[in-house]
Amino acid sequence: SKREIKMRKLDSTKVRPLKTEQLLHIEEHDFALRPGFGGSPIPVGIDVQVESIDSISEVDMDFTMTLYLRHYWKDERLSFRSNKNKSMTFDGRLIKKIWVPDVFFVHSKRSFIHDTTVENIMLRVYPDGNVLFSLRITVSAMCFMDFSRFPLDTQNCSLELESYAYNEDDLMLYWKHGNKSLSTDEHISLSQFFIEEFSASSGLAFYSSTGWYNRLFINFALRRHIFFFVLQSYFPAMLMVMLSWVSFWIDRRAVPARVSLGITTVLTMSTIMTGVSASMPQVSYIKAVDVYLWISFLFVFLSVIEYAAVNYLTTIEERKQLKKRGKASGMYSMDAVQAMAFDGCYHDADEDVDLSPFPEPCEENETRASQTNISNADTPRLKRKRSLKGNVGRIILQNNHVIDTYSRIIFPSVYIVFNFFYWGLYI
Repeated sequence: SKREIKMRKLDSTKVRPLKTEQLLHIEEHDFALRPGFGGSPIPVGIDVQVESIDSISEVDMDFTMTLYLRHYWKDERLSFRSNKNKSMTFDGRLIKKIWVPDVFFVHSKRSFIHDTTVENIMLRVYPDGNVLFSLRITVSAMCFMDFSRFPLDTQNCSLELESYAYNEDDLMLYWKHGNKSLSTDEHISLSQFFIEEFSASSGLAFYSSTGWYNRLFINFALRRHIFFFVLQSYFPAMLMVMLSWVSFWIDRRAVPARVSLGITTVLTMSTIMTGVSASMPQVSYIKAVDVYLWISFLFVFLSVIEYAAVNYLTTIEERKQLKKRGKASGMYSMDAVQAMAFDGCYHDADEDVDLSPFPEPCEENETRASQTNISNADTPRLKRKRSLKGNVGRIILQNNHVIDTYSRIIFPSVYIVFNFFYWGLYI
């Protein structure tokens, strides 16, 4: 009866609670269209809080960043009555039923919204229709890096935000709080970089088919830690160059010692250069580390060439002196010549040839003979002591070539000057 229906309406326990869609009038509007369709562009404010920079890859030329992205706009279609003027907060289930800005990341390779334990999405609606839409996103985006100063470089990267469908006639993106719209976690740190600067900027992007779009930029500057590369590349290269200089102090007649030392340092430098280039992108220009390693390799290579010149000039000098002494006849066999090349002394099976013009090569043999005569009177320790003091230094100095003498001064001096200009130019 009519009386029972009226009593049922007055009974509050029998009234069903209103749905969210009914409270926000979602069913009464077409949310496929933007707010204020046909009028002025809708302003959408953005602010970002950077949680972390997860990785930076030189090989792929990209970076990965986790951030909180927040949107602010006003949609009067979502306004509702509230006696206490309090907002309503929803999760991601309501997003598919209302209009939200279609902001995307320009030059992004991959991105995702975190979904543990549920999608990290928050929607807050105020009674006057103002909306706050927040996401927690991890995005990997391109960073166009310049390695001409690597590893003494500073890289400038940016994450760019833009509306995909709405140009500047429909949607206006802007930083909600100006330069303060971008905030970062105080504990952000990277293994290979110092984070020097975070800044926000804005601009316009033009597409020939769709027009002009508002674009927002998250800019940050990264300065590379150099200490790792000093230990892994620069310091070993310095040691190899200095090790190659040891050859200048070895007797010029010690062919196996000087040749093996030169070849070893050359191969080691090649290994260092290969290791550095393997961890870097294959760029078409020269990097700062390439300049240093190639110059160091050149110094090591020239030390090998220096001994080749010393050995060649020594052989020519000996032949000229033999001709002057009348010793360049056919009495020398091939075996004798080879023996002289190895130990610096002339050997003849028939007679003992006087090599007075060459006291340097054979002086050691004469010294040994004199020491043999007095070996009965001296102890082995005294004999070694006299041999070291009296012969080693004198033999090295007498068997020294003029090129070796100059090389001991020129090579270190030029290398020091090179290091001075290199570090002054790139630091």
